[in-house]
Amino acid sequence: MAGLIACCAVHAASSDYESARRKLNAIQERRAAPGSYVTFSKREIEAWARVEAPREVGPGFREPQAELGDNVATGRALLDFQKLRRASGAAPNWFIDKLISGERPVAATLEVRSANGQATVYLRRLEISGVAATGRVLDFLISAFFMPLYPNAKIGEPFALEDDVESITIRPTAIYVKIKPRRSGLPKR
Repeated sequence: MAGLIACCAVHAASSDYESARRKLNAIQERRAAPGSYVTFSKREIEAWARVEAPREVGPGFREPQAELGDNVATGRALLDFQKLRRASGAAPNWFIDKLISGERPVAATLEVRSANGQATVYLRRLEISGVAATGRVLDFLISAFFMPLYPNAKIGEPFALEDDVESITIRPTAIYVKIKPRRSGLPKR
């Protein structure tokens, strides 16, 4: 019986991942209907994160989870910062390495504001091993760890959304991606 339950769980996760992947491909390939909303459920987001985030982030990232609220999302995962830094080619720092050694539970809370083809992402809270970082400590962690790994990331700065996306809205049950409406008089894509 346990084997059947495990098999069903793996299949459900696989179909959630495939569903999220199909939706993302439709957006990126501009096949989503103009003016429509593409909805990503919490299960689809988590399934996508389990497969794609380790590829993006690298070794040292596992067990992602998502919590959704009104324009706020909290991502949780187990992170090994040393592995992440090594994989990115960052130079080792003895003090920092001792401070962050080993795998740690991490939670990051993001606020997303989006309209008119732009978005701004604010990192509101970072929690490492149950210890919350805000204010100057959070700023230090962003500059010391996140920005070296992702130098093109925009935190607290507006950026243009791609692939004809008008806006991104986070709600407790799903993330909604609104596709720009087609302007009248323009040829179909």
